[in-house]
Amino acid sequence: MLKPEIIRSFLLAAASSFLLAGTVSAGSYDDALSSARMGDTRQLTGLLARGIDPNTVDANGNTLLIIASREGNTETVEALLKFRPRVGYRNLAGDSALMLAVLGGHDAVVDVLLAADAPLNHDGWTPLHYAAFEGHMGLFDKLLAAGADINALAPNKSDVLMLAARNGHIDLVRHLVDLGVPLDRRNEAGVSAVEWARSNGNTDIAEIIEAAHTRRR
Repeated sequence: MLKPEIIRSFLLAAASSFLLAGTVSAGSYDDALSSARMGDTRQLTGLLARGIDPNTVDANGNTLLIIASREGNTETVEALLKFRPRVGYRNLAGDSALMLAVLGGHDAVVDVLLAADAPLNHDGWTPLHYAAFEGHMGLFDKLLAAGADINALAPNKSDVLMLAARNGHIDLVRHLVDLGVPLDRRNEAGVSAVEWARSNGNTDIAEIIEAAHTRRR
């Protein structure tokens, strides 16, 4: 039979451990989100090692991986992936870690996420749409080489040519024309790439698409 003092010591140690764990859990949520945002890899990995859920989300449904990717914190993204988070998870706006990394032009983060098999093709907006919207041609080609669907339509039925033409990304438009994308699609508002380019003052882009259309006849 154990002596009373041994039992008391055991119970005290167990209670202390419980309280410590409770303190970590109670205060770690904001710390984890802040670490992902600020790129504090050491603090974040420490919290994850102590049991914080790698799929922790903020009020907008952004996971730690989405936040770190959005901010371009490559080292933090790499560290997070070791804890097996949901790589393809999408926030309340429908954005994934890869989508926001592409939107921000964070090439190194995109490379890390592609290596982790982040989804390229899915319903709604895709990483390739974001690359076209922002005119990130290097990332566009990288996503395309990885298997992104160049013909995918956004929720408003816009394609990559429409998005690039709308925002004045002339080099990407030329590239898309050379790749042979359809030139005369219309989105849900009935607007074509040429019309969208002209309405935004991108007449040079409209002329490039019109000339390509003439050559294809």
